[in-house]
Amino acid sequence: MENEGKKPNHLIKEKSPYLLQHAYNPVDWYPWGDKAFDKARKENKPIFLSIGYSTCHWCHVMARESFEDKEVAELMNETFVSIKVDREERPDVDSVYMRVCQIMTGSGGWPLTVIMTPEKKPFFAATYLPKKGRGGMPGMMELISAVKKLWGEQREGLESMGDKVIGAIKEFHYGGEDIGEEIFLETYKELRQSFDEQYGGFGISPKFPTLHNLIFLLRYWKRSGNERALHMVEKTLQAMRLGGIYDHIGFGFHRYSTDRYWHVPHFEKMLYDQAITTIAYAESYLATGVGYYRKTAEEIISYVTREMVSPEGGFYSAEDADSEGKEGLFYFWDIEEIERVIGKDDAGMVSKVFGIDGENKIPYMGKPMPEIAAEEGISEEDLSLKIEEIRKKLFDERRKRIHPGKDDKILTSWNGLMIASLSIASQIFGEKRYSEIAGKAADFIMKNMLTEKGELMHMYRGGASIPAYLDDYAFFIWGLIELYEATFDINFLEKAIELNNKLIEKFWDENRGGFYFTSENELFIKQKESIDGAIPSGNSIAMLNMLRIGRITADSKLEEMAYEMAKAFSREVKNFPSAHTSFVSSLDFMLGQSYEVVIAGDCSSEKTLEMIEEIRRIYVPNKIVLLKPTEQDSSPITAIAPFTENMNEIDGSPAVYVCRRYACQSPVKDLDKIKEMFD
Repeated sequence: MENEGKKPNHLIKEKSPYLLQHAYNPVDWYPWGDKAFDKARKENKPIFLSIGYSTCHWCHVMARESFEDKEVAELMNETFVSIKVDREERPDVDSVYMRVCQIMTGSGGWPLTVIMTPEKKPFFAATYLPKKGRGGMPGMMELISAVKKLWGEQREGLESMGDKVIGAIKEFHYGGEDIGEEIFLETYKELRQSFDEQYGGFGISPKFPTLHNLIFLLRYWKRSGNERALHMVEKTLQAMRLGGIYDHIGFGFHRYSTDRYWHVPHFEKMLYDQAITTIAYAESYLATGVGYYRKTAEEIISYVTREMVSPEGGFYSAEDADSEGKEGLFYFWDIEEIERVIGKDDAGMVSKVFGIDGENKIPYMGKPMPEIAAEEGISEEDLSLKIEEIRKKLFDERRKRIHPGKDDKILTSWNGLMIASLSIASQIFGEKRYSEIAGKAADFIMKNMLTEKGELMHMYRGGASIPAYLDDYAFFIWGLIELYEATFDINFLEKAIELNNKLIEKFWDENRGGFYFTSENELFIKQKESIDGAIPSGNSIAMLNMLRIGRITADSKLEEMAYEMAKAFSREVKNFPSAHTSFVSSLDFMLGQSYEVVIAGDCSSEKTLEMIEEIRRIYVPNKIVLLKPTEQDSSPITAIAPFTENMNEIDGSPAVYVCRRYACQSPVKDLDKIKEMFD
């Protein structure tokens, strides 16, 4: 046994896989909580805060170099009270101290290292630190000794520095201004300036997918007809799918590309990336009809359902970048191994298609399949069939390897994103199985992660723990709304409305509008965020939920609150619109063309189903869709959406009712007239 004979520290009773990875470190780690801070005050020691997550490559490196090293651990235990935090378990703590790091150093990342007073005032911040300094980078041994000396001799100066950092963080400039439609053009212009015309994506390297940028650009193309915006979307999606950031053997996307070309990825796979990427590819398929996008979305879903679903139906969080102590090893291929598995002739094909040779071990496609087929003098269909045959053999061989570690905690927020993603894909592709998987995940959350008071919990691993944050409510409500539109199961919509009321009760800022990230606060600031990170900001999705539920229930108060949110964050959004693309996409629903659609018809009627499918084939991102079953004497939807009460079949035939910008059109019962209602 790896930890046999070792004494555990205070993390041993935690549920987080990341914290448990450190439970047998010689560092005397504590989890975040009063016990650690009380000890620091009593012993007059600073706090050493280390934040990371279980699939973080450089977190593993720092752990091996320093936290598992007895020399470093002895010095840490003598100098500090040390706290370990899983950023995915405690995003509130991570978010505050990441801002600290960005203010103090100009950058951030994980592992995140912060040293602070027992009163939580930070005076040092960094990311990865080696054991000993090199190349201008401080080392743990030198740092600890320096902090120990300063703490003993210049403590007042350290506390003063902490006060200044806290003051800078608390400087938040609220808006109070209206945002007009000019914000859409400004956002597009910023994205266009940072767009990589040659290789797609934004910036140079490292290159993150930032799929919410593409989702905004699709909406901008829809509202403006700007073909350049659509080009930016398609160029990026195609380049990502060809690159090594995509797992060509087992499917799914890695976290980001370390280079400009999408070739060499950082190999961890995050649930949220799969969710948002699926939405981008699925919506792009709906907008363009390009089958390649649908195929990619379906492959991502096949990866998630194969590797990331718990027996109870919830979705796991991530797969590690490392296996056997080396990043990416699970995904590497030697040409000799490929020859052994599939033969020399087919190995030559793999080299041509995926670029595997003596130097490159990461599969990526240098050219699209049609170009390769033309060069080989065969049809694209025959080449695709051949490559799929080879892929399956390589996949079976790869399954025999030692797999990367899996972070098997279940987060409400990320599950909400995946539920929304599957439900959207189910609607667009007409694939009922996807909504069934999403429904099972939603049932898991509602069964296991709701308290008796109807409040959500954030994390599940052998039981639910930690009260939910804004993102948990916002993303899960989004998932439930999409799941209703995929299934028309009224229970999902009722729960979405119920949870939205709970969100308002617990998180709404009555004075300035917008939602706080936490309902309670144990830090020096109660945060309210609008900027997107790896995932959309909670306020951006919450605002969209408010608008959609407001339209469904005809509750004007919810729309008014959404307008208050737009004002609350107006200054931040205007200052840096391309960092707020999810927020601006929600503004597009508020300020642009949006629709309320009601299908009134017998649920078992073939024509009713055809009408639903016809609506789903049209790329209209800003809409709510309700089904009023006419075979029931009293439909539950009328209790939620009273405006549907008098919407019925016409002459015994199912009918579609469409309202746009608070004005309703005449209903239609002919399939070929439906599309005209959205022109």
